[in-house]
Amino acid sequence: MDEFKDVAISSRIRLARNVSGFNFFTKLTSETDAEFILNSMERILSGFGNFDFIRLKNLSLNECNSLLERHIISKELIENKDISAVAISADEHLIVMMNEEDHLRLQCIYDGFNLNKPYRIIKALDERILSEIDIAYNDNLGFIAASPSNLGTGMRASVMLFLPALERRGELDIMKKEVLSSGCTIRGLYGEGSKNYGGFYQISNQNSLGLSEEEIIDNVSEQIFSIYEMEMSAREDILSSDHLKLKDEIFRAYGVLKECACLGEEEMIKLFSLVKFGGVLGFLNIKEKEFERLFTEGASANLRELTNFFEIKKEDVVRAEYISRKIRRLVTKGG
Repeated sequence: MDEFKDVAISSRIRLARNVSGFNFFTKLTSETDAEFILNSMERILSGFGNFDFIRLKNLSLNECNSLLERHIISKELIENKDISAVAISADEHLIVMMNEEDHLRLQCIYDGFNLNKPYRIIKALDERILSEIDIAYNDNLGFIAASPSNLGTGMRASVMLFLPALERRGELDIMKKEVLSSGCTIRGLYGEGSKNYGGFYQISNQNSLGLSEEEIIDNVSEQIFSIYEMEMSAREDILSSDHLKLKDEIFRAYGVLKECACLGEEEMIKLFSLVKFGGVLGFLNIKEKEFERLFTEGASANLRELTNFFEIKKEDVVRAEYISRKIRRLVTKGG
């Protein structure tokens, strides 16, 4: 759905699964049980595709945090790092977290707005797992999960959206009310409990009990259609009423990123958001794929991995040097 590309960043389907007869992870009394889950999944995944299987205990905390910043793993998986693992497909679309809140968290992510594509792929993996492991299921409750919100299908369908115009016009409260009344929920850039900044919002279903997987996808999709129309209308209003002021802010953000000597992570995301908005509106020319990677590359843990600075210089100074060098190559003034 190319028409949504300036609003919808990515689409994700996630499934929560637990092995029958085993306590939930928080009450697992035996490391042998946790190891059984890891070994079973490593065997299944090796026959399903090309995966990089990583046990978190073999990673440094910074390496774990770099995966978190890339939206590959969760905070909960890091907290359980002694006996947790993640499997990442070669193209990084398909990810399996093991021994997180649930024994298994399967997720598939694709760019743009298309929930059906990741659903088809993750469904194939889910069917393989169900054929080889006894997964906890109840005829009345559906798949058994650690959180009541995941009972039923155990599915979370979510779309990451870029909504700078609604944020700028102060219309997010209206949008949030509509989202919540529809049975969906809204989160920040890094999911549940994370802050909202930079105009990035994640829309997903709130519960899965009593709904089919197809109904969940349809409901979330309806919300995305509605929010898209609201955002595009807000962008038209801003361009007609606030064109010069907005263009000035965007060019100033671009100038700061090019010339800054010190740059904090939160400020970086806010400035990136303005520059991205400038690209959408045609004020700036952006090499989009490489520019999008800067959101991750400039985050604290990934910046350490890329530059290996580790306190040799202050983080904000290293970030400024790295980002300003990249921005000069990736972004130029447009109309």
